[in-house]
This record gives sequence, C-alpha cells and structure tokens, in this order.
Amino acid sequence: MAFELTSLLIACAGAIYFMLPAYVANLSGLVFGGGEPIDAGKNFSEYSKHKGHFTDDRRFIGNGVTWRGTFCGTVVGTFVGGLLGFIGTIFGDLTQLTYGVIGIHAYGSIIAGFGLGFLMAFGALAGDAAGSFLKRRLGLQSGDPAPFLDQLDFVCGALVFSLLVVPLSLDFVLLIMAISIVLHLGSNTFAYLIGMKDVWY
Repeated sequence: MAFELTSLLIACAGAIYFMLPAYVANLSGLVFGGGEPIDAGKNFSEYSKHKGHFTDDRRFIGNGVTWRGTFCGTVVGTFVGGLLGFIGTIFGDLTQLTYGVIGIHAYGSIIAGFGLGFLMAFGALAGDAAGSFLKRRLGLQSGDPAPFLDQLDFVCGALVFSLLVVPLSLDFVLLIMAISIVLHLGSNTFAYLIGMKDVWY
C-alpha cells in the first residue's frame, strides 16, 4: 500500500512537471495580456460570408485572448521547456526523474525541451482561445462559469500539441486532467480570497 501511494505521489509530481510549460504559459497569458484582442473585436457573423445555422452576432472569441498575451505566454512557456530540458541533461528525463513510474522520455535535452515547451505553451493558449470561442457560441460571456471547459480547455490544447512529439497514455492524460482541475480551482479560490478575482472559479 505504501508503495502504491508513493508511486501515485511520484506520478502526480511528474504530471505537474510535464505540464509546467502549459501551466506557466496559461498564467503568463493572463499576466502579460491586454492590448488588441485576437478577434479584433469582431462578431462571429463578420467572419462568415454566408449566414447559417452556426452563425451568430456574438463575439468571435472575446477580449480575454490577445495577441500580446498569446505571444508572451508562448515565449515564457517555451523557455520553461528549455529549462526543463537543461535539468534533464543533468538529472535525466521525465522517466528517470520519476524512477520509471512515468514512461515518457520528455525533456531529455535542451533542444527537446524547447521543442516540447513551445508545442505545449502554444497549444495551451490555442486551447484557451478555442474554449473562449465555444463559450461565446453557447452564449456565455467572459467570466461566466463553464464547468470543466474553464479548467481543461488549455490542458487539452497542450496535450494535443504535445502528441506531435511524445506518446501519452490514457491514464496519464486522465491524471493530468484531474490534477489540473484541482490546481485551477485551488489557485482561483486563493485569488478570490485575497481579492484578486471577483469569483472563486
């Protein structure tokens, strides 16, 4: 039992380590955001030449996703990946760091770290933009709660892009999603309690 608990804790720590470029990119996109929104303030109907069932007059994405936030988030997340790659050259890749609990050979070199870091950072911000697009289609405004979508849109984007260079097992993906939900709600609740956010979610 103790061995199983230890393995679970190592797996959780490894999952967070693997996702660091995405987590940091998502946070950096908020911290360094502002400026021109990616959708240029236009509505969905302005992007469509033909009115149809899936066309509406709501914003395409919204003000929360900006060019500056996307650029800064991608750059910072990429450098985090490079840093993990540097750590990997000294202490080993993710498999070695987790004593074989996680069988993913990620961040084994600086170049590999930068590559995976870029994919996960950009993927996280692309996923966040896709989540905002979906929320607008559902009639939800920025800040309106969308359970699971709010917590997992950037995670799904990062994981999809990371699949270009690393294979991921279903159980590892599910573990990442569970951890991400807890971290997201925990950090938002803390920010709400100290007055940095208007809502706890």
